[in-house]
Amino acid sequence: MIGILVTLSSCNGKKEAAESIDALPKIFPDYCGVTIPLNIAPLNFMVEGAEHIQAKICLEEMELETVCGSEGVVDISIEDWSDMTTKAAGKSLSVEVSVWNEEKPEGVRYKSFDIFVSKDTIDPYIAYRLIEPGYEAWRQMGIYERELSSFDEYEIVSNKITKSACINCHHFDRRSSKRMMFHARGEKGGTVFLENGNTHKVKPEKSVVYPAWHPKGRYIAFASNVTRQSFYGQGRQPIEVYDRSSDLVVYDTQEDRIVSDPRFVEEINMETFPTWSPDGKWLYFCSAPSKNMPDERKDLHYNIVRVAFDSNTCKFGETIDTVYNARVNGGSASFPRVSPDGRYLCFTLSAFGTFPIWHNEADLAMLDLTSGKAVDVKVWNDRDNTESYHSWSVNGRWMLFSSRRLDGRYTRLFIGHFDKNGNAGKPFLLPQKDPRQNTLRLKSFNVPEFVDGKVDMPESTVELFRCPDKLIQ
Repeated sequence: MIGILVTLSSCNGKKEAAESIDALPKIFPDYCGVTIPLNIAPLNFMVEGAEHIQAKICLEEMELETVCGSEGVVDISIEDWSDMTTKAAGKSLSVEVSVWNEEKPEGVRYKSFDIFVSKDTIDPYIAYRLIEPGYEAWRQMGIYERELSSFDEYEIVSNKITKSACINCHHFDRRSSKRMMFHARGEKGGTVFLENGNTHKVKPEKSVVYPAWHPKGRYIAFASNVTRQSFYGQGRQPIEVYDRSSDLVVYDTQEDRIVSDPRFVEEINMETFPTWSPDGKWLYFCSAPSKNMPDERKDLHYNIVRVAFDSNTCKFGETIDTVYNARVNGGSASFPRVSPDGRYLCFTLSAFGTFPIWHNEADLAMLDLTSGKAVDVKVWNDRDNTESYHSWSVNGRWMLFSSRRLDGRYTRLFIGHFDKNGNAGKPFLLPQKDPRQNTLRLKSFNVPEFVDGKVDMPESTVELFRCPDKLIQ
């Protein structure tokens, strides 16, 4: 059970620690040396086992605030934090932590650490699905939205009043809170569209996943997959998800029809994970020669390719360019995402296969599309745990991604800075009001995306896919 926090900004009961040591405090989350946007929520943290804690926050040796807390938790008010980050834009905040506990009843003061406050702002909201990991049975799931300058979270849509209806594959038209889509699976399922406060459901003639909305808003590229999963009897990887077949199609939202190119629905290759260039002139996707699955899963290596697209005719160009060659460079690529300026391509790279979520070796990788050279983003990766889904901020300066690095089981959200010179900064865990929520909330954060505002989803939306005879009593 989470205890009550006793925290005071500019606390009157400040103490002076008797001992000083030349070591950084072991804080959770690890915010030492990170780069943050000035419009992010307070980076509250904790020190395990502390009975009393103080954090003195300074800017250029001038004390701005000293925050005191019990139970080892530093809880900074949103107003105070916003004032501090505004003053520190383009500079570093210095944080000096002192701790009192049973081992050190007179207190110990640790070496200060810096938090650099970038002038690069971040989008106001993010959206994600909350669900149990793939190896667990689930009954409840939903798509949620979080305001990044506060700790406020809102439900966009969930299956709370249905019985085990699957809600997935959410996506936004150009990050717009006014226009989005998601899939509702089941007897009354379909693809649900939100457009300017109204929702409607369509049922494409093919089962489709992994949506990518064209920048002009009319078309959505999808993969159409036959997906299966197998469970391992030993080792760290509990599950392998794979496609027996996968094609690439485009849905025309104006004419409610699926458009396909014969090259991308042939059985000789498998295509998946489409994404558009910012100008809409290129469709990027992953492609691999078909294999006998799951027996040949370790021989399955996806390239990233691209093909020209004419949005006036909904037709693809003749030439298919290989952007990342798995045979030459190694591994298997998935989830390609092009930066808003069109220069960089970020993707997930694993040893083999098409679904890296449960591959411990899966990491983020990046290419400079102007030179074809790799960009060093190793600082975003954890050597022993999975990094997978990711999303660019609207200004291309922040990468939002999911990682299992905290415990190897649940995906949680991290944000990493990417400066104008192509340098990646140490990522930080999505801030929470109480840092203990990061480990006590036993849900995976799935498919995170940036959004430009609060989504206004009508309460009646669930009626589009609810089965009357399957209500939870």
